[in-house]
Amino acid sequence: MTLQFDFIIVGAGSAGCAMASRLSEDPRNRVLVLEFGGTDAGPFIQMPAALSYPMNMPLYDWGFESEPEPHLGGRRLATPRGKVVGGSSSINGMVYVRGHACDFDTWEEMGANGWGYRHVLPYYKRLETSHGGQSGWRGTDGPLHVTRGTKWNPLFHAFKDAGEQAGYGVTADYNGECQEGFGDMEMTVYKGRRWSAANAYLKPALKRGNLDLIKGALVRKVLIENGRAVGVEFETGGEVREARAAREVILAASSINSPKILMQSGIGPADHLQDMGIDVIANRPGVGANLQDHLELYIQQACTQPITLYKHWNLFSKALIGAQWLLFKQGLGASNQFESCAFIRSRAGVRYPDIQYHFLPFAVRYDGQAAAEGHGFQAHVGPMRSKSRGQVRLTSDDPHGKPSILFNYMSHEEDWEDFRRCIRLTREVFGQEAFAPYRGKEIQPGDDVQSDDALNDFIREHVESAYHPCGTCKMGSTDDPMAVVDPECRVIGVEALRVADSSIFPQITNGNLNAPSIMVGEKASDHILGKDPLPASNQEPWINPAWETSQR
Repeated sequence: MTLQFDFIIVGAGSAGCAMASRLSEDPRNRVLVLEFGGTDAGPFIQMPAALSYPMNMPLYDWGFESEPEPHLGGRRLATPRGKVVGGSSSINGMVYVRGHACDFDTWEEMGANGWGYRHVLPYYKRLETSHGGQSGWRGTDGPLHVTRGTKWNPLFHAFKDAGEQAGYGVTADYNGECQEGFGDMEMTVYKGRRWSAANAYLKPALKRGNLDLIKGALVRKVLIENGRAVGVEFETGGEVREARAAREVILAASSINSPKILMQSGIGPADHLQDMGIDVIANRPGVGANLQDHLELYIQQACTQPITLYKHWNLFSKALIGAQWLLFKQGLGASNQFESCAFIRSRAGVRYPDIQYHFLPFAVRYDGQAAAEGHGFQAHVGPMRSKSRGQVRLTSDDPHGKPSILFNYMSHEEDWEDFRRCIRLTREVFGQEAFAPYRGKEIQPGDDVQSDDALNDFIREHVESAYHPCGTCKMGSTDDPMAVVDPECRVIGVEALRVADSSIFPQITNGNLNAPSIMVGEKASDHILGKDPLPASNQEPWINPAWETSQR
């Protein structure tokens, strides 16, 4: 039996859930969503403080890792992607960052016409309900709830105060008019629960009769006849099936899997496809290229007062926190614990922030391994706009095969300079008076790590991905040989096929990628439905007037 639909969306992640909701608003549209993962029910996903669990569980994560990275001593870095309803919005850190206005103006300069800040701001407003954000810049009735933490720990305040003491600005809303400065971090948490794209968009939309979701469906390839996408071939329960799309097929399968599916379908670099034994339908050398990510370091400081999350790092405390969350959706379990942050510029002459901080009142790794030293706090810090570019490639023509992922991290000399500056600027912030009542010794890198060479060694050994891969199906003008989709997200050279997820970003945005991925799903929906885009905004974002001469 062939399944017949108007639209088929591959991937129930951040962008896919948004599109599933918007495309099914019209009851005449029959929409199918295919998702390889399973249900997102259960406390590991829904409890915000449990975020380190799903990211490391094969049940919810594709389990990708990079090739040995040549500039990081051959280390393979984990590349988690959500394999579950809600995609990576169900396993991420729930941090909500739109990106800087200049990011989107840069997209437009790179050929993504109609994706400048003035064009995307109305979509950000449409997608969100902001709790505590700047009036006039934020959405008030969108499906995605964006909240702030209680800042229960004095260290959250100390971080913000230290930034001010070091001469940086304070921003009341980094997702509003002014990103630059120290401020409160926002999270996709609502009523104590992770507010994933599945909770915000997909689950309400599934109550409509015209939207279907098939879980456990591995998409093998897009079916293309006479240059037009007509459906997909997918596997479920060991059986290969087909679904047909009368109007369009839309890939929203992540910056790793969207290019992989394109290549499996014969769309990509011709020589690579031929090497894999795949017939070439469209030679698009940009498929899988332009891979970008954010790297970060954890700068860790011992805390002289027993006030950090370390005191809860035992089974008894975890059980109490879990019980309070299960019963009341309150307490420490209801926060991702990233409640303070900063966006700063690394030096004079940089127009808008290029360094991001997440602050955490705990010295711990993403995989949940606590620092042996006990009480501590840390800042995750990293540059936002590395020039390093990598690629995603197939390893065989088998749809079950894992792709080859090479980020080529730290391949530019500037990357090293940027990271050394990140460490030194962080030490300066931690050295301010606001931290005096709490500051113990530096755990990591450690006081003895000072010279450029020593810092480089530390960076090479300890730098981690922030899990923001993007760019592998770049959006651009149709005459750009490396563009994969045009500014309406249509795959160049194939009809009725689009890509809409983080893989279309021409350049990585400032901060975490969940918000811009959802925005892409929202804006792409209007393109797919042939609607006029929302009217452009005339709001002017704040740029530091002294950016040319001053670092802060």
